[in-house]
Order: sequence, then structure tokens, then C-alpha cells
Amino acid sequence: MRIARWCFWMALAASSCSASDSGTSPTDSGQPTGGAGENGGEGGQDGAVGAVGAGGEGETFGAGAGTGGSSGDSGSGDADSRCIERAAFVYVLSQDNELYSFKPDRKEFTKIGVLGCQTDMDPNSMAVDRDAVAWVNYAQADDSAGTLFKVSTEDASCEPTETPLSEGWSRLGMGFSSDLSRPDAEQLFVAGATGTPGIGLGRIDGPSVKPVGEFSGSLRGASAELTGTGDGRLFGFFTTSPVQLAEIDKETGEIIEATDLPGIETPSAWAFTFWGGDFYFYTAPDRFQSASRTTNVSRYRPSDGSIDTAYMTNIGFRIVGAGVSTCAPLETPR
Repeated sequence: MRIARWCFWMALAASSCSASDSGTSPTDSGQPTGGAGENGGEGGQDGAVGAVGAGGEGETFGAGAGTGGSSGDSGSGDADSRCIERAAFVYVLSQDNELYSFKPDRKEFTKIGVLGCQTDMDPNSMAVDRDAVAWVNYAQADDSAGTLFKVSTEDASCEPTETPLSEGWSRLGMGFSSDLSRPDAEQLFVAGATGTPGIGLGRIDGPSVKPVGEFSGSLRGASAELTGTGDGRLFGFFTTSPVQLAEIDKETGEIIEATDLPGIETPSAWAFTFWGGDFYFYTAPDRFQSASRTTNVSRYRPSDGSIDTAYMTNIGFRIVGAGVSTCAPLETPR
């Protein structure tokens, strides 16, 4: 099915998340990287991953977001002027705990640093709030437990939260979504990815997860990654075959409308974000079955229904989390 009501995209901003299959290890920070076509597979550590030019609540979330800064010249066109510049960028997290910023219009990743979160769990998913703080889900390999950390998108420093995760919610898809009338009033929505089937939609409420409801129709029990929008909408990336993008009712968990995305692989490690009017999907196969293949980036453009499965290929590292705040640009920068 096609997602309807695209006339609202001009009122749109975004936030996001992801899911994974494992990983932990170190490297350093600072260099822009990119990858496309056959050049993407060389590297992924310390420097370029193929040269590509331009074109191509225990915790309270979002309180006071954007009140003390301006967007500056981020190259992001429509970034909310109440937000700091960093809040307009996409961020991704690798299987090896490396945090990158990502400029989709330039096909450029820039390494920020290696997360030093004090845990023996594996990184699984990520969302970014309006203060440009990344919220990272770590989970045990057997899904017996999970936790959330807050991570600086400036230097990758990490601090724990008071949100232990268990009972079906240890491994999550995550995304912030705000209200159009109050952009700074956002909530962190989660999708329970533990076990088979998944247990649907929830939200972080104080130090715990409050269940919202199961997904409906053919997507009941399916696993999803989430991305939210500044006009109060929430979307899921469902790893069905073919994969599907669906708008989700935040009050009930029911599917409003969905669309098939033929050509985008059904992944083992995955994430997605909305930025500049388009959706970006980060997918990789099982690393044991295809050790040399890293993440591909595909773009879905709702304005014309086009799917570019070769937007970037084999970028040199495996993405397990991605996020972008509701301060993100509403249109692709010109």
C-alpha cells in the first residue's frame, strides 16, 4: 500500500533509531568518510571509506530543547531556529561502538568518536532528541536484559540512565516524536524487538516502558525500527519480505498505512531515519554469512515514490543504530 497524506510533508521534521545483531570494539575520531558503489568497501576505520563528493522518564526528554541556541549555518536549510546546529544532523552508530554524523545530501560520514559506555552488552539501537543527545539501547545477546545510555553527539561521551529494560523490552527500535503545536514536547517511542513475535509499540515513561499496543494487520508481531516527526507522526521500518515502511498510530500502535519497498534487502543489522523530505535505510546482511559486506544506504523519496537501493553501497562499517532529531530540515538543502 502507498502511504497517504504526503501533502503534510512541508510540516515535517524527524527523529529515529535502529536494530542490530552484535558488536563492540575501538577506534578514534574526526575524519569525514563516504562510500558509494564499488569504492565503499575499503576502510571504515580512521579516514575515508571511498571518496564521494557532494550531491549524490526517570529521564525527561526534550525539556527546554533549543531554547538557548540557533541553528547557525548547518547547510540544512529548514532547521528549526530554536535548535542548536548539531540537532539538524543525522547520526549513526556502528557495530563497533563508533559514532558518526551523516550528511545524506553529501553522502558523507564523519567520525565523532568511540562510545565508552560502561557495559558488556551490545549496541542495538539509537534515537536523537532535540538537544542533540543520542539515546542508545544496549542489549544482552540472549535478550535477557537491556539498558539505555545518553551519548553526546559532540564528543561521544556516555552516561547511564535509570531505565533498565527487561520483560520483552530489552532489545528495542526507538524514535523520538514531537507534537506539531509544541515541537519541544517530545516522547521517546520504542518497539519491542525481543523474541518472536515482537510485542508492539511502547514509550519510555519515567524509568520504565509503558506498553501502547500491538501493531495491527499483517504487521502484528513484526519487528520494527522507528522514526518520529516534528508534526507528531511516527513511522516504522518493518523487516518483512519485502520490507515495509508504515505510519503508526502513537495512541494505539495500530498501522495507519504502509508501503512495500521492493529491492531493499531484508537485513540482519538495520536502522533508518527521515531527513530533508526523504527516508534513508541502513541495511546489512548477517555478518557470518557475508563477512565482507558492510552497510548499504537506500533512499525512499515519498514525493515521487522512487526507491534508490544504490544510494551508497558497502560503506565500510556496519550500522546498528541511527537517529535524527525533530530539528532536522524539512526539505533537501538546495
